[in-house]
Amino acid sequence: MTIVGFCRSNCYSWHRASERCFQLSPCLSDPARRPSLGLKVALVMLHLIYVGVLFLFGRDLISKTKKEPWYTAIYLLLFAATLVQYFFTSGSSPGYVIDAMRAVNESHAISRKASMTSNQNGSLIIPVEDTQSGKVILGNNTISWAKLVMDMYPPGSSVRSWACTYCNVIQPPRSKHCHDCDKCVLQFDHHCVWLGTCIGHGNHCRFWWYIAEETTLCIWTCILYITYLKANITRAWWKDAIMILLLATLSICLIFLLLLFLFHSYLVLTNQTTYELVRRRRIPYLRGIPERVYPFSKGICRNLYNFCCASSSIYSVEPLPTPEELEAKSRPYTCLDVLSCCCC
Repeated sequence: MTIVGFCRSNCYSWHRASERCFQLSPCLSDPARRPSLGLKVALVMLHLIYVGVLFLFGRDLISKTKKEPWYTAIYLLLFAATLVQYFFTSGSSPGYVIDAMRAVNESHAISRKASMTSNQNGSLIIPVEDTQSGKVILGNNTISWAKLVMDMYPPGSSVRSWACTYCNVIQPPRSKHCHDCDKCVLQFDHHCVWLGTCIGHGNHCRFWWYIAEETTLCIWTCILYITYLKANITRAWWKDAIMILLLATLSICLIFLLLLFLFHSYLVLTNQTTYELVRRRRIPYLRGIPERVYPFSKGICRNLYNFCCASSSIYSVEPLPTPEELEAKSRPYTCLDVLSCCCC
């Protein structure tokens, strides 16, 4: 009986401690997010190892720091900014369809109450939409979610064709259900395992900046490793072996990061997503469009502006292009289009 009581007390204490830990860290309470938490810890440790070995073995770097402190200060600032951007992107929302639907429906309910009050006072309310950029800012609409989304599809489209069977919501164009997050994402790009979240309309810009910072940090670190090996290749062999092994793995990571950075830069310039590019033939509204035509592109300059500066609301969606717009985009580019950045 004493052993049984001791085991019960230990189990109860462990249960209380685990509950307390889950309250302090919600990531641990979700089984789907625990692997991403482990990857985050591993990624931070890799950064600390690569930078720590430089200062541990590289006496030349320490002496250079004393002579030129600004050089090391900028490098460490980039190192800290990359980690901050990583966690900032990881904790950001990609823009979920369910949240957009709730925002639109709440706005619709409030506008109906306001219109009823204004009609009693003899005044009239006119809804305003932002259509200059080719997008619909959902926070400013006074219509219901179902009508708003179905107006973006061709006439005669069925609600069942665009309804998600998992979330029970009507998906606007360019959205997709993520089985890892178990939610539909606006302008779904991909689910990033290293970040533990989806990349969508709400955080694609932050993801691009994180890749840019990570690529720059990786190039700079490779240069520091090569500089160390050139100056200390005849010293302790085991230090050289460790540095060469780390440099080899870092070079592989650099190749991957460069390709990823160039790929997402191409997506930004053409206003595409990874999902649309890879699964283009499986998406119903993109199936009949030629591959050289980018249906959602509004020109390089406008695409860059919308990507970097015009994301005032994560609940903005784009309607499908009209046949006239697709015909205009399928025409060959002229010199005037190139000069005015209207290509793509």
